[in-house]
Amino acid sequence: MYGINTSTRYFLSTLFLAGLLLLGFASSASAEMGKHRTPDGKLKVLYHIDGNDVAVAKYAMALVKKHIEAEGGMDKIDIKVVVHGPALMLFDRDDVDPELKSKLKSVMDMGVEPEMCQVSMKLFGRPLDRLVAGFIPTEHPVAVKRIADLQEQGYLYIKP
Repeated sequence: MYGINTSTRYFLSTLFLAGLLLLGFASSASAEMGKHRTPDGKLKVLYHIDGNDVAVAKYAMALVKKHIEAEGGMDKIDIKVVVHGPALMLFDRDDVDPELKSKLKSVMDMGVEPEMCQVSMKLFGRPLDRLVAGFIPTEHPVAVKRIADLQEQGYLYIKP
């Protein structure tokens, strides 16, 4: 570099390298952010419910509803709700807590299709017709496999 002293060259080189690093981080962050969105821009979120505490299940339904509202509606978010294990018994149509049933209906009315683990239904002897209406079977018979698949597809994981 003509007419530039050594310290100025060092400064300019450092500035150039810092700019390249920032550009790399920005493009990496952008790619990472994009993996959590559908091609049409919806945020992908997975809610996981597996415990037998009715208060936690009610809280989860309230969170799902608030999350949909916070994003601006179902046209802005793709929410998956996966239920398995002891949580299945909370959704037995004959024994369901009325408030939980109401909260579940509210999120289903917004467009959420809650998934119930196929293996859990067999283990607990509760097929879909014994559960609160609206559940669909998990895409994979084993809920934890379904959860792992969704995470691999970029769904953000939330476990209330």
